[in-house]
Amino acid sequence: ISQAQVFDRVGKHVVQNALDGYNSTVFAYGQTGSGKTFTITGGSERYEDRGIIPRALSMIFQAFRDRSDCSWSSHVRYMEIYNETVRDLLTPTGAEVGALCLREDPDLGVCVAGLTQYEAGSADHVMDLLQQGNLRRQTESTRCNATSSRSHAVLQVYVQTEVEGDMLQGKLSLVDLAGSERHVATEKRSVRSLEGANINKSLLALSGCISALVKGQRHVPYRNSKLTQILKDSLGGKCQTSMIANVSPSHDSMGETSN
Repeated sequence: ISQAQVFDRVGKHVVQNALDGYNSTVFAYGQTGSGKTFTITGGSERYEDRGIIPRALSMIFQAFRDRSDCSWSSHVRYMEIYNETVRDLLTPTGAEVGALCLREDPDLGVCVAGLTQYEAGSADHVMDLLQQGNLRRQTESTRCNATSSRSHAVLQVYVQTEVEGDMLQGKLSLVDLAGSERHVATEKRSVRSLEGANINKSLLALSGCISALVKGQRHVPYRNSKLTQILKDSLGGKCQTSMIANVSPSHDSMGETSN
C-alpha cells in the first residue's frame, strides 16, 4: 500500500473535518522501528514518499486557495513529550528548551503554557518549521532501532475560516508516537530503560482513554499522562480521530505485533 493510499483512507476525511471546524487527530502506534515516523512524516525526498503531515498540509492550503469567498488564517505548534515532560520544539534559536506546564482553560480546554506559535502561510513554511523542530527531538540508539524516537511528537495546526461572518475554527493534531517496546528489547538498566517505562506508561494511558470512550464510561482517565491530557479534546467530544497501527513483519516482533 502506498503513502497516497494511506492518506486517502485514514487522513483525508480527518483533515476535511478540521477544515469544517472540528478537532481532528491522526496518530501512528506501533513498536520501535515499525515505520511510524515514515508513515506520519515521510521518508526520502521523493514526492510519492510524502507522509501524512505533508499531504495534510497540502490539502489544507489548497482548500484555502480554492475558497476565494472566505478569509482564512493558520497557526502551528510543535511539541514533544519526553519522560512525561512537555518540551517546545519550535522555541526560538538560542532559547532554552525547558519543561512547559499544562493548564485547563474553560473555553480552550487543556493548553500548554508558553508554547511557541507561528502563523503559517504555506505548506512549505510549516514543513520548514517541522524540520527545524525535528532537530531538537530526543532520538537515541537502542537495540531495536539506531535512531529511535524517545518522545511523542505532536504537531498541531489551527485553521480558521470566515465566510459571510460565520467563523469556523478547527484543530488538526498529527502525532508521531514513540515506539512501544519491552524493556528487555532495549536496555535492562539505563536511561533508555527509564525512557521506555515512561513511553509505555503514556501509551497505556492512551489505550485506557480509548477503551473508556468506546465503552461509554462516565470517567475517562485523561489525567493519567501528559499525552492524553494534551489530546483530551481530540479524543472525546467534538472530534474525529484516526489511528494507524504500524506492524513489523519480523518474526522476532511477533509478541509486540500481537500486543
